[in-house]
Amino acid sequence: MKKSIVLFMNLFVFTAFGRADWPETSTWAKTERYGHEHITVLQFYFHEISIGESSTIALIAQAQPVDPNDVFPFGNLYMADELLTVGPEANSTLIGRAQGFSGSASQEGVNSFMSLCYSFVDGVYNGSSFNILGRNSILNPIRELPVVGGTGIFRMARGYAIAQTYDFNVTSGVVIVGYNVTLIHP
Repeated sequence: MKKSIVLFMNLFVFTAFGRADWPETSTWAKTERYGHEHITVLQFYFHEISIGESSTIALIAQAQPVDPNDVFPFGNLYMADELLTVGPEANSTLIGRAQGFSGSASQEGVNSFMSLCYSFVDGVYNGSSFNILGRNSILNPIRELPVVGGTGIFRMARGYAIAQTYDFNVTSGVVIVGYNVTLIHP
């Protein structure tokens, strides 16, 4: 009888409040209790390659160019499949991918509207994802982006991401962005 009560209580705690004890995670993410919810802080790097056979973006809709010298013309739409790694180096540990689309959404300046799903393949976060949907002023060295949901551990997530350009090489077409993401979820 006592064993049944303990089993029932463990099941109740797990189903009512999420995981009672989160296992240790790697250095790039940490989850802790936050009242009746959890807070997860993730730090990782996003790698985009826009030139060559290893390109991680593709132009899927092209607007009529207004200025032939404009490298990011208003109205262009791109599909993305970017790598997420622990560190900024190209050979750093792969922890996931960012997949979705972005488009040039500004007639003045360089601002994109993006919808990307950041999905993970590492540790307890394997199979979980969160979504960013909003404006990205990509030439600003630091920008804040909204998190609007998620799956797996991040189901019903809300929060924000601080994105900071780590490296931008026009010649190679490589952009590396550091992310610090704060998520609140059940």
